[in-house]
Amino acid sequence: MDRIIHNLITKDFVMAKFIFNNFEIYICRFFFVSFISIILLQIISRELFGVSITWSEELAVYLFVWFVYFGSSIAVTAGMHNRIDFQYKYLPERLVILLKVFSEITWLVFNIYFFYLCYDFVFNRMNLFWTSQTTGIPMKYIYMIMPLSFLLMTIRHVIVNLKLFSESVNTLYVDDLIENKKG
Repeated sequence: MDRIIHNLITKDFVMAKFIFNNFEIYICRFFFVSFISIILLQIISRELFGVSITWSEELAVYLFVWFVYFGSSIAVTAGMHNRIDFQYKYLPERLVILLKVFSEITWLVFNIYFFYLCYDFVFNRMNLFWTSQTTGIPMKYIYMIMPLSFLLMTIRHVIVNLKLFSESVNTLYVDDLIENKKG
């Protein structure tokens, strides 16, 4: 009985971990397919039927913006954000490590601060009656991607750096073991 419960919990944990690690990818795929389909529908309706779908361009832009913001979280996970690091090859290794740690902490503080600013804007300062021009969607829902994406980027940034830290500690530990065996 304990083995069955353990297997169920393990399978649930594996599934939850898979969803947590990949949900931005699936959301981005959905937004990408959606805004491309809407644009294609707009082109077909204009060219074949001579009719313009009034809400299509606005909705496609909103979907594209959401796609980009969720993509930024994926880029954090994959380590694909732009970094300037040519100067590191001219510096001592200890200083490079300190500068990289400083830049990671700075980026983390920046994300947390922008999460705060975006959250404050969307939930405290934004006019509740602002709506989009053609769709009538309350702009609060459109702008909600900003605090959400900065929160996701912050979470992903912490996870990536914890993994890097644990890998570097393990590497230092193994190197220390090898050095002690030699000595």
